[in-house]
Amino acid sequence: QVQLVESGGGLVQEGGSLRLSCEASGNIFKILKINAMGWYRQAPGKQRELVSHITDGGSTNYADSVKGRFTISREAKKKVYLQMNSLEPGDTAVYYCTAQDKDRSWYSADYWGQGTQVTVSS
Repeated sequence: QVQLVESGGGLVQEGGSLRLSCEASGNIFKILKINAMGWYRQAPGKQRELVSHITDGGSTNYADSVKGRFTISREAKKKVYLQMNSLEPGDTAVYYCTAQDKDRSWYSADYWGQGTQVTVSS
């Protein structure tokens, strides 16, 4: 199996920045099949939202609510980062690192991390 471990969450004031990190570990053959990684978030009482994802080829996609403020990046097959700037209280949520290993024309997570809390105070 593949395990995803996030780090970097925490409490920050409005307008501040945080950088989330995630690393995949476990079955190397399954890790090599990963073709994209991404971040979802879920705020209390709200549906889970795909924040951003990045493919092996470096193509990125962002939710409209974070465009221009968040930047996703990838290091090799097994690490993904989310740089979050100009944070707003509406960004408060649990952020989940995810990975995909199926061939799809859209991003959908096949593996999930445990989640890391991001809290933005006003």
